[in-house]
Amino acid sequence: MNKTHQLERDALGSLIFIDAKGERHVGVYPVRAFPITAPSAGIGIMNQSGKEVCWFPDAALIPEAELTLIEEELATREFMPVIERITQVSTFATPSIWDIETDRGPTRIRLKGEEDIRRIAGNTLLIADSNGLQFIIKDSTQLDKVSKKLLDRFR
Repeated sequence: MNKTHQLERDALGSLIFIDAKGERHVGVYPVRAFPITAPSAGIGIMNQSGKEVCWFPDAALIPEAELTLIEEELATREFMPVIERITQVSTFATPSIWDIETDRGPTRIRLKGEEDIRRIAGNTLLIADSNGLQFIIKDSTQLDKVSKKLLDRFR
């Protein structure tokens, strides 16, 4: 972010982007271009209408104070638990109930169909439960033997 731009938080906690012309864009929010495969490559600042008001090609180019605000905002928007283990599935047909262990603790999800398991890049998988919550397996080759066997029945 150069000196002609400014990012701050107002008294209500909303992000405000002040552009080179001095125009204040209240309630802006950051969006990563590639949140899973390249989280620091490309961050846009969007206004409330979804229009981009600023683009950063690399998070390393953002001054520390502004980057802190962006990361705080992203943390509230990018809730994506990491699946560390699949302990049990109710059936190998869909829909099925999965008991999993995540980086946020154990939980149970409902898989509607095999199409809800998507390969993102390499061995990274994105799994959507029936409520629309996204879970990630960062590297399926690093799962334990039981988890791999259960997962292979659905792919």
